[in-house]
Formats: sequence, structure tokens, C-alpha cells
Amino acid sequence: MELAGVFKTSASALEAQRQRMNIVASNLANVHTTRTEDGGPYKRRDIAFQVAPMDTDPNSLNNGVKVSEIVEDQTPPTLIYDPTHPDANPQGYVAMPNVNVIEEMVNMMMASRAYEANVSAFNISKGMYLKTLEIGK
Repeated sequence: MELAGVFKTSASALEAQRQRMNIVASNLANVHTTRTEDGGPYKRRDIAFQVAPMDTDPNSLNNGVKVSEIVEDQTPPTLIYDPTHPDANPQGYVAMPNVNVIEEMVNMMMASRAYEANVSAFNISKGMYLKTLEIGK
């Protein structure tokens, strides 16, 4: 793997984890959203990654990561009895988003740790590159 490939791989992973943190933040921000433009409560979103070639050469081993899709969780909403809520159905139940705050916080911590690990890998690669340049002096 060439040196630029190491930096491209780390950069692609940083971008993917940044997008993952944005999705988690959106889920947390909408934990109580009972009415959306589509009608009904907010649906939790999740992100899927895939390997992405960094070069046009098919024999290159420079691979990174990219977001392949953002999917809506199909888990049904939680029904809470609250007949005073403006979005309550005729029986008095409100459909709440299928967002679990604890699960989202764990996802945020995992994305944050993965982001930190990629920053470390980038910095270590940069340090090795600089040391290599010093050898040539």
C-alpha cells in the first residue's frame, strides 16, 4: 500500500464515522418526535458501511470505507397511553419513535472511539512518513 493510500483510507473512515455520529445525533434529537412530514412518529435511522476502492486500479489494495446506505429501522413504534397528547389516537395511545436512548448512546460512543482510532492511525502514519523523510537528509 502506498503512503497516500494510508491517508486516503484513514480519511474515508473518518468521514464514515462522522456520518454515523450525525445519524445517531438525529436519532437522539427526535426521541420524542411523534409527528413527521411523512405522518406518524420519527423512525430510527441506521447506517451501513461497505468497502470502497480508493484507486481506479482493480489490482490495488488501497481500500477505504464508505456509507452504502442509510436505512430506517422497521421496528414498530412504542404505544404510550396519554389521552391528553395532541397526537393520541381515539383510544388515547400515542405512537412514540422506536429510538432507544441507551442504545443510541452506545452507538455514539462506538463511533467516537472509532473516529479517535482513525485519527491516531492517521497521525502515526504521518509521523512515520516524516521520520522517513529525515532519513534521507
